[in-house]
Amino acid sequence: MTKAIVVRTNGGPEVLKLEDWEVGEPGPGQIRIRQHAIGLNFVDTYQRSGLYKRDMPFVAGNEAAGEVTAVGADVTEFKVGDRVAYQGEPGAYAEERLIFANRVAPLPDGIDYETAAAVGLKGATAYYLLFMTHALKKDETILFQAAAGGMGLIACQWAHALGARVIGTAGSDEKVALAKANGCDEVINYRTEDFVDRVRQLTGGQGVDVVYDGVGKDTFEGGLDCLKPRGLMVSFGNASGPVSIPNLGILATKGSLYVTRPTGGTYWRKTEDYRAGLAAVYQAVLDGMIKVAVHHRFALADAAEAHRALEGRQTTGSVVLLP
Repeated sequence: MTKAIVVRTNGGPEVLKLEDWEVGEPGPGQIRIRQHAIGLNFVDTYQRSGLYKRDMPFVAGNEAAGEVTAVGADVTEFKVGDRVAYQGEPGAYAEERLIFANRVAPLPDGIDYETAAAVGLKGATAYYLLFMTHALKKDETILFQAAAGGMGLIACQWAHALGARVIGTAGSDEKVALAKANGCDEVINYRTEDFVDRVRQLTGGQGVDVVYDGVGKDTFEGGLDCLKPRGLMVSFGNASGPVSIPNLGILATKGSLYVTRPTGGTYWRKTEDYRAGLAAVYQAVLDGMIKVAVHHRFALADAAEAHRALEGRQTTGSVVLLP
């Protein structure tokens, strides 16, 4: 038996309840992990609210880091005591959990548990956005929405290290300063400036090569107006609500644009790709390309409070829950 944050009905943060949860012994191909740090991500709120459907009841959360406490039959790559981490695997908001070994990656020396929990899902997402969805080239210009969020700080640092010109958006002077200190060449305060007009000014009317948008409904259409002809809109999140394009002709009138909606479930389907992506993230941290800032820590029991802070845009950087 362990303590876990359980969702029994969809709704607001108040549906997150701390309960006793049966863990049991690992079955074939599984390991049991004692979790030391758990990452908080917007996808957790989508699953809680019902935007992303899950069978009830379920344990919330999608990434964590900890140590192996038991291994099941046929598991050869891990042993008791190994340090491990994972991302994109539901069931993370718990003191202990079972998970299939092929969805776990070894945690290298030099990466502590909080860093791993803070950077895993966001870093892996940044990796496929910048290297796979669009292979970002030196001297390309990008617009990254919500650049001071946990995802934004990681992706903008990495994009800057690749030689791109990074324009970010943020919602306060404090967040503008934070984004500038973490990879952005220019940052637009969208509460005081029209980000479309400002992007056009900053690019001499040309627009950007790629827009990375995890905000969704509030920024999507404006983002299309920030692109060069034949530019790419990468919509990877729905923080302000889902987006839709009822008339595909809008892409033609705005410059023969491209739009994609990637997800880690597609990119990380194979174990070897999954582990290679996390290994690249950890190496970028070790090499100093990415500096991970854990700005907020909540006890596991206070997961509802953490969700309120995240959805209320009261957080910067990464947030972790501590069992």
